[in-house]
Amino acid sequence: SMMIRRRSCCCFRRRHFARIIIDYLQLVSSGKRVESRQQEVAEFSRALKLLAKELEVPVVAISQLNRGPEQRTDRKPMMSDLRESGSIEQDADVVILLHREDAYEKDSPRMGEADIIVAKHRNGPTATVVTAFQGHYSRFVDMHRG
Repeated sequence: SMMIRRRSCCCFRRRHFARIIIDYLQLVSSGKRVESRQQEVAEFSRALKLLAKELEVPVVAISQLNRGPEQRTDRKPMMSDLRESGSIEQDADVVILLHREDAYEKDSPRMGEADIIVAKHRNGPTATVVTAFQGHYSRFVDMHRG
């Protein structure tokens, strides 16, 4: 995490950039001895929040979910399903979750649809937006454009 901070600050001084994206938060390691993985992820989540404020750029951290949705009848993810840390949901200004019913049910009547769930929005409303999912392109598009 310190390496990410140093590299981000160094690159930012040389050439301003619009955002920082951490692809898969749970793969980041601090290299320090900590009591638990949850504590390590919590420390890193807090460090990212501080980095965003310092550099005045948004930080997007992609996180894995735990197995919670698989145990429920309604498999839509919730913020409590964020893997290894409740601090992610506390530190985040916005939490967006993705859900595709056809990933669980091959004969789903919602084949090709996806829910983009804005589960938390510190400065605005939460909502669920239904989009078309084009798996062959790995992209989401407006339902009206299909």
